[in-house]
Amino acid sequence: MLFRNTALVVMLMLGFTACQQPQQTTTPTAQTQAAENKYYYPGKGDNWEKKNPEELGLDATLLQQAVEWAKTQETTQIEKDFSTQKEIFGEPLGPLPASRANTNGIILKNGYIVAEWGDTEAVDPTYSVAKSFLSTILGLTIDRGMIKSINDPVANYVNDGGYSSEQNSKVTWEQHARQTSEWEGELWGKKHDFVGKEAFGRGERKSRELQAPGSYYEYNDVRINRFALSLLRLWEKPLPEVLKNEIMNPIGASETWQWVPYRNSIVEINGKQMPSVSGGTRWGGGLWINTRDEARFGYLFLRNGRWKDKQLLSEKWVREATTRGSVGPDYGYLWWLNTEGKAWPDAPTTSYAALGAGQNTVWIDPEHDIVLVWRWHNGNPNELIKRVLAAVKE
Repeated sequence: MLFRNTALVVMLMLGFTACQQPQQTTTPTAQTQAAENKYYYPGKGDNWEKKNPEELGLDATLLQQAVEWAKTQETTQIEKDFSTQKEIFGEPLGPLPASRANTNGIILKNGYIVAEWGDTEAVDPTYSVAKSFLSTILGLTIDRGMIKSINDPVANYVNDGGYSSEQNSKVTWEQHARQTSEWEGELWGKKHDFVGKEAFGRGERKSRELQAPGSYYEYNDVRINRFALSLLRLWEKPLPEVLKNEIMNPIGASETWQWVPYRNSIVEINGKQMPSVSGGTRWGGGLWINTRDEARFGYLFLRNGRWKDKQLLSEKWVREATTRGSVGPDYGYLWWLNTEGKAWPDAPTTSYAALGAGQNTVWIDPEHDIVLVWRWHNGNPNELIKRVLAAVKE
């Protein structure tokens, strides 16, 4: 049953992600040209310069020791063949690969590769790291004026019945992005309350009383999937196509990544069948991507949304997306933060990360101009972060 209609899903997915819009051309001003010259940006594909760590103020021996330690930290959460997926997360709705890569990673300093280990070109599910990509699409939506205010109720823009109840009519875009929406309902066969062992595996929860939207934090993939569907309704085109044209192609990402929908997450928009993607791989599908492409994505944020001479995301959005909310943990707009110094005690409080199950990590450190991507590891990212930062010379 898992792969029922998989052929249709894959056909739709490939068709939509293959569509490309012509790239906009921008005439660089003196200011943007200066920004382009100030920072290094890798070319497309393998055109990415490596540098000796010593050239960039890093102790090569200590950095190599950090890498060697990281290689020993293979995850025990997600089996290589994903055989424990249902037990952990519940009945899958989408496909899973036959296997995944071993632990691997890449470290950038000033945009240059200073360390790389394992198979960084393996295309694997990245689980909830996908949420930070969804956040980025929300940023694009706001930057383009498609949403007047992030504090607007989603019901002002989306009229598909998902926000017609008294509870859901109050949900705003910001609350979705902060995981405080308290949206109530069922989507793709999964209910918001995570009650039921078959549907949610070890993630099953006890039923509780709903709170007012915006007043209670809960990490909840059903609500994030509702958020993704709402963005699809607004763009009226598949979100993988939006991401490809607006972000991934401009930053020189490979052609290997794909955002795989569930077998039943196909909706009709303007007479066309379109896939609605998820914010993770909890129930299969999700964003399948290699480590190098994730490093590019992290580097775009390190550069405050600019890539060479183009501002792909506004600096304002990057700043707001990585600012803590008033409810819940140290969390931005689907980004994990270190404002309180609790997430990674040995890291700067200005650092932040996209995180996913199986310990998929994209960590960004503006203070030291470092991006660290570490996948399929078995522990707290702080243990590697402190080793990498120990290599930074005063």
